[in-house]
Amino acid sequence: MDQAQGSSVLFAGDSVTDCGRREDPQGLGDGYVRVLASQLNPQGITVSNVGIGGDRVVDLKARWAEDVLSSDADVLSILVGINDTWRRFDSNEPTSAEDFEAGYRELLQQARPQFKRLVLVQPFVLPVTAGQQDWHEDLSAKQEAVTRLAAEFDAVLVPAHERLNAEAPDHGGNAVLAEDGVHPTAVGHERLAAIWLESVNV
Repeated sequence: MDQAQGSSVLFAGDSVTDCGRREDPQGLGDGYVRVLASQLNPQGITVSNVGIGGDRVVDLKARWAEDVLSSDADVLSILVGINDTWRRFDSNEPTSAEDFEAGYRELLQQARPQFKRLVLVQPFVLPVTAGQQDWHEDLSAKQEAVTRLAAEFDAVLVPAHERLNAEAPDHGGNAVLAEDGVHPTAVGHERLAAIWLESVNV
């Protein structure tokens, strides 16, 4: 990524993006956003983070105007969806694929006019328990929605789920990249950042 593509990037999403950014004096957290900042800042590209742990699409909508539409960043990157699946299994609070897609589309419709570029990161799980294997049916429909929305809004699609799951065996298994199957380890964040950068550079 270079300044021709944008001189500032705003990252929005859930805990994978948040990563303690609200306790970080730099506001970046200690995840893939910080890794990307370390690579983009020397190019003159600034990075900011408004991720909040636990967020679903409905939660992003509630604070979209304040956190995203008020930004003057050139590029918007979004990673959301795993909690829309997870809450079905741990809290019996399902989000249908249709509601997920409709809510996500509304966010993009509002953001499209002011950002030069949109980046949609595919929500992912790296199953480490038998129960997480059952998430795929729910999550895959949301991943398909993200793919459709990326095409609809001419956004960059970052294939995080496919890439991380394909790479996991080379690193020693799923838990090496995400100890609980959802939240990346330091190695997982490094790989997610690399996949993001490779995708956005295309």
